[in-house]
Amino acid sequence: MSNPGESDPTPITSARQLSGWFAAGSKPRDAWRIGTEHEKFGFRRDDLVPPPYEPGGIRAMLEGLTAFGWEPILDRGNPIGLKRGEASVSLEPGGQFELSGAPLLTLHETHAETAAHLDEVRRVAEPLGLGFAPLGFHPLARREDMPWMPKGRYAIMRQYMPRVGAMGLDMMLRTCTVQVNLDFGDEADMVEKLRVSLALQPLATALFANSPFMEGKPNGYRTLRGKVWTDTDPDRTGIPAVAFEDGFGFERFADWVLDVPMYFIMREGQYIDAAGIPFRAFMEGRAEALRGHTATMGDWADHVTTVFTDVRLKRFLEMRGADAGAPAYLTGLPAFWVGLLYDDAAQKAARALTAGWSVDEIRALRNAVPAQALTATIAGRSLQDVARDVLAIARDGLKARGLGEEMHLDPVDAIVATGQTQADRWLDRCARVWGGDVSRIFGEAAV
Repeated sequence: MSNPGESDPTPITSARQLSGWFAAGSKPRDAWRIGTEHEKFGFRRDDLVPPPYEPGGIRAMLEGLTAFGWEPILDRGNPIGLKRGEASVSLEPGGQFELSGAPLLTLHETHAETAAHLDEVRRVAEPLGLGFAPLGFHPLARREDMPWMPKGRYAIMRQYMPRVGAMGLDMMLRTCTVQVNLDFGDEADMVEKLRVSLALQPLATALFANSPFMEGKPNGYRTLRGKVWTDTDPDRTGIPAVAFEDGFGFERFADWVLDVPMYFIMREGQYIDAAGIPFRAFMEGRAEALRGHTATMGDWADHVTTVFTDVRLKRFLEMRGADAGAPAYLTGLPAFWVGLLYDDAAQKAARALTAGWSVDEIRALRNAVPAQALTATIAGRSLQDVARDVLAIARDGLKARGLGEEMHLDPVDAIVATGQTQADRWLDRCARVWGGDVSRIFGEAAV
């Protein structure tokens, strides 16, 4: 695997190259695929402590998985990820184990890929005395209890995050997500998909809420992970208003990303700290700390991965709003978005449903959802009520694909019908069954 920043050494000589980088992701409908990513917390089964990188921890997990045909990815000699075909396994800063799935044609394939990955993880983890649980926020560990993985970019981010938000280190160390990556046909299709998915991302955050505990106690939120993202780094997170402005497209988005502060560039296998420097200043030769380095398209590709908007535009669209959850919801999340965005009639219906919502209303909803989940309101309607309409649209969109995929929405439909998220169920278990002992969540959430 190429080192960051060195995959494309082409010098940037025009801003047109940057918008062209996004435009190159446009694909005909028959090439559209589904890429699902999910993270999970490791824990030692004897004491529930997060496993270190080594000994007997995350490094051993990576090395053990090579028996299934995975090839290691190294950072300064340390295995920090795996590659097999178009799929990869990577590490978040606190050792959260992530599957970045291959681009697949159907949700049935997504479901099978997730099941196969979890089986491999269990087979390697059990002899090590480890388990893994997909939850949105670590229910027990303090920030200082979490290990740090030996990835060069994380050392830079660790120093920078406290300068721009109170919860950036919590985002890095104590959160897990599930996201789906989807394609677009052309610029107009990208714009409509981005607007629909940004408007409905707070609904996805509510539906998949799964982080009601912190340091062994209820935390007052249904999704603490959702709250964390509201106080991480305002320069690169949230719902960018530019996406809803007249004339928005690849060029306008590239112009916006140019002013997002950088984290690093990579040269000769080494990370160079560029934290806080806008990419525009680097590209124009005004960044004193990067004097002597020419901005390349590889640098741009790396920089785009450090933009953490609720929906991220790369050469595809990443839906980033949901907590990690039980295996059924790891397929339910892509089912939700595929149903809405991979059928023309469904996409237009979703756009019509959200077209009257202002950016301020969507942002206010995003801020309300972490605590209120489906009881939050927009345009005079509860999210639970909105969700009924949205799920009906998504189900019709999946039916129109004619692949029998609508079954994967069933767990999400159950949440809408009852108003009870995964978080609500955990809170009920804690009060009625566990006697307040939050640590019991690991035994029940382990995959």
